Amino acid sequence: MLTSFLGHGWASSPERLAIAAAVTLGFALLARALRGVNGSGALSGGFCCFLLFGGAGPAAFATLAALFLMTWVATRLGYRRKLALGLAERREGRNAWQVMANLAVAALGSVIFSATGNRVWLIAALAALAEAATDTVASEIGQYCGPDARLITTWERVPTGTDGGITIPGSMAGLAAGLVIAVVATVGGILPHSQLWIPVAAGFAGMLIDSILGATLQHRGWISNQAVNLLATLAAAALSVLMFT
Repeated sequence: MLTSFLGHGWASSPERLAIAAAVTLGFALLARALRGVNGSGALSGGFCCFLLFGGAGPAAFATLAALFLMTWVATRLGYRRKLALGLAERREGRNAWQVMANLAVAALGSVIFSATGNRVWLIAALAALAEAATDTVASEIGQYCGPDARLITTWERVPTGTDGGITIPGSMAGLAAGLVIAVVATVGGILPHSQLWIPVAAGFAGMLIDSILGATLQHRGWISNQAVNLLATLAAAALSVLMFT
């Protein structure tokens, strides 16, 4: 049934699904060992990883690995300073809700691509991954480099870590992270050179949408940070579809 469910894409045989499962298990254990995720985060991340690998193949997994590596490094840069400011991530890593908020849209896009063969869903999945990389790296580098930020809705100076606050160094680093995701996908053969710009642009736009939601709905306590992240990746995926067509 699972083979049929993932039928039209890379995962068209039980053998390939077995490879996806083995790689997923190893990746989840490594992420847990590096404290990038806690126990629940490893389980949810592993599930998303399997769907990405099973639906779109090794190149899709490579983009996820690049996302994990970049965010893991960015999170640990200036950790003591972030800890003193009360902005540091938990030592045990991201939990299931945090992981799903960043990866669920990409995993779903990969599954639909596999089931339909329509490349627009693969582009959407890559855009969601690019947004997750862009937003996380931008936030972590912004906290590491600058003493303050600018609120995206009013451009007034606000303390680092304020919902909706952005920095120039962080934004540039985030843009570079989104580019890395697109380049890995291109080198892996799942994204044509002519479409490399789509995940990058959609991911960066999604990051800005994330900041706007943070400065408004999240700041008022109407939605959580996880909801903001989920909506931002969804927005990036939707924008990529418009750019693709």
